[in-house]
Amino acid sequence: MAKVTKEDALLYHSRGRRGKVEVIPTKPYSTQSDLSLAYTPGVAWPCLEIQKTPEDVYKYTAKGNLVAVISNGTAVLGLGDIGAMAGKPVMEGKGLLFKVFADVDVFDIEIDEKDPEKLIEICAKIAPTFGGINLEDIKAPECFEVESKLKEMLDIPVFHDDQHGTAIISGAGLLNSLEITGREIDKLKIVVCGAGAAAISCSRLYLSLGVKKENIVMVDSKGVINSKRKDLNKYKQEFVTFRNIDTLAEAVKGADLFLGLSVAKMLTKEMLATMADHPIVFAMANPDPEISYEDAMATRDDLIFATGRSDYPNQINNVLGFPFIFRGALDVRASTINEEMKLAASRALAGLAKEPVPDCVLKAYNLENLTFGKDYIIPKPLDPRLISYVASAVAKAAMDTGVAKFPVTDWDAYKKSLDKRTSEHIKRIGDISCV
Repeated sequence: MAKVTKEDALLYHSRGRRGKVEVIPTKPYSTQSDLSLAYTPGVAWPCLEIQKTPEDVYKYTAKGNLVAVISNGTAVLGLGDIGAMAGKPVMEGKGLLFKVFADVDVFDIEIDEKDPEKLIEICAKIAPTFGGINLEDIKAPECFEVESKLKEMLDIPVFHDDQHGTAIISGAGLLNSLEITGREIDKLKIVVCGAGAAAISCSRLYLSLGVKKENIVMVDSKGVINSKRKDLNKYKQEFVTFRNIDTLAEAVKGADLFLGLSVAKMLTKEMLATMADHPIVFAMANPDPEISYEDAMATRDDLIFATGRSDYPNQINNVLGFPFIFRGALDVRASTINEEMKLAASRALAGLAKEPVPDCVLKAYNLENLTFGKDYIIPKPLDPRLISYVASAVAKAAMDTGVAKFPVTDWDAYKKSLDKRTSEHIKRIGDISCV
C-alpha cells in the first residue's frame, strides 16, 4: 500500500470541487412545472399532509435516508481537541463512507459547543431533519452523557461511532479469535489498555457477549483502575478491579486478550512474552499501535494480532459497521440502536468471515488466497456482501426487540435491494465485480 503524504492528502481535498461531498437533486427540475412542484405552490400539499400525519415525513421527504454526522471536534481521530471547524474534513469523510458503502445520505454538522448540556439541546432541536444521528469525535466522558440523553429524548437512532463502532467490529474479531484458539468466553482474561469512550464501550459489549466483569482489568494513563484509586469518574468505576496490581506489566501476565485503545508503544515485547499461550492482541491505537506488528510477530508466533491499520492483517475498521448498522436501522425505521442490534452486527460480521471469499475481494486487495484463520478474523471493508449480511441482521434484531416501525416482510427481496444500493459504488472502488 502506497504511503500517504501530506501533499497528496491536501491535493485530494482541494482539487476540483472543494471537500468530499455535495447535495444532488433527486427530482426533475428542468421545467417551470418541475420547479412549481418542487417549491411553490406545489410544496404546500406535502407540508399539509405532514402536519396532519407526521409519519408522512418519511413518505414525502428525504428524512428516512438522511443521517446527521455531528461533532464538536473535541476528540478528532488521533489529533485531539482541534475544534469543530478543523474536524470538518473528518465528518465529510464519514459522509462519503456512509454514501459509498450503504447509500445513506449525510449532512455533516460541526457544532462549536463544548458544554454537554448545550450540545444535547442543539442536537435535539435539529433532530426533526434526520432519520438518525451519528455522533463523532466527542471526547469522554462527555460523549456518554450526550449519547444517553439524546437516546432518551429522541425516537430516531442515535449512535456514537467512536464508542460502539469499535466495540462491534472488535467484538466480531473476538468471537472468531475465541473459536480459533478454542477458548470459552466466560473464562477469558482481558486487559484493556485505555479508558476512554471506545475502551468503556468495548468492555460493555464484551460483557454482553459473555465476558465476566471480574476477568477485565482496565488501565488508564495513571495505571490499573483498581479499588485503591480515588480519582475515578463513574464510567471508570464500572471496571474497578480488586486485584492487588497497579501496572500494565502486572496486568498482562497470563492474560488471554490485550485490547489496546490508547497510544503507541504501551505494550512492550517483554510484556507480550508474559501473556497466556495463543494470546489475542488487538492493538488499535492509530496511526501507530500499542506494539508494532513487527515486534509482536518477532516475540510470539502463536498469537492472533489485529490493528486499526490497513497495511496489516485483521484491520479493525469502523467502516465495517456504521454504514450497515444505520442502513438496517433506517430501513425498518428503528427508534433506537439497542444492544441486541449491536450484538447482531458483531455476529453477522463474525459469520461472514467464515464464508468463502469471492475472487473480486481477493483482486481488490491483490491477494491470491484468504481463508478464515489467524490472519483473517474479520471481513475486508471492500467485501460487497457486508451490506446484506450486516444491515439485514440489524434490521431483524430491531424487529425482534420491538423497536422497528416499518418491518421487513420479504427478506429475499430486501437483501437483493441492499445489494443493488451499493454495487456500482463498490465496483468503482477497486475496479472489481462481484455482481
